[in-house]
Amino acid sequence: MAQFFQIHPENPQARLVRRTVEILLEGGVVVYPTDSSYALGCQIGEKSAMERIRRIRRLDDKHNFTLVCRDLSEITTYARIDNQAFRLLKTLTPGPYTFIHEATKQVPRRLLHPKRKAIGIRVPDHEICRALLTELNQPILSTTLILPDDDQPLTDPYEMRELLDKHVDLVIDGGFCGLEPTTVVDMTADPPALVRLGKGDATLFEE
Repeated sequence: MAQFFQIHPENPQARLVRRTVEILLEGGVVVYPTDSSYALGCQIGEKSAMERIRRIRRLDDKHNFTLVCRDLSEITTYARIDNQAFRLLKTLTPGPYTFIHEATKQVPRRLLHPKRKAIGIRVPDHEICRALLTELNQPILSTTLILPDDDQPLTDPYEMRELLDKHVDLVIDGGFCGLEPTTVVDMTADPPALVRLGKGDATLFEE
């Protein structure tokens, strides 16, 4: 059975944050809120946890996972970012954006698209995310919590617990956090290309 934590969205309880991170470090899969929608997450190095997430969402090996990072300095460990891109990310993070960048050698090969050595990265503007990432001191490997055959993310943590009780290790109830996915921008293109219009303002990327 999955554990169920009610964590305050503005003042996360330190005890529950620490326990969540322990579950991640033990190889667990957690459901947690972000500034766009709820997500499935695991530790970056846990292959078995990543495969569990693939099974939950029925994802193939072409699916781009996202590294949810604490800040810009952490992003530069996992993604190759030039000065122009850095200035853009500094303007738009934290926020509801996912940026696709060429990956560094710090990113395990199994996380990369089979034909592109790129990775999605983002810095959410959400207090629970910030607390988890600070305590974990590394990115969370994530994907939006959209179940197979659904076209929108789940929003009710009690429904998540009911549906995923035997498939995840923890569901965090952080209140309602939205239905809209992140805006996705391919930063490997010149100029950067809008891949998906979501919650983040895409004015800068529209022709």
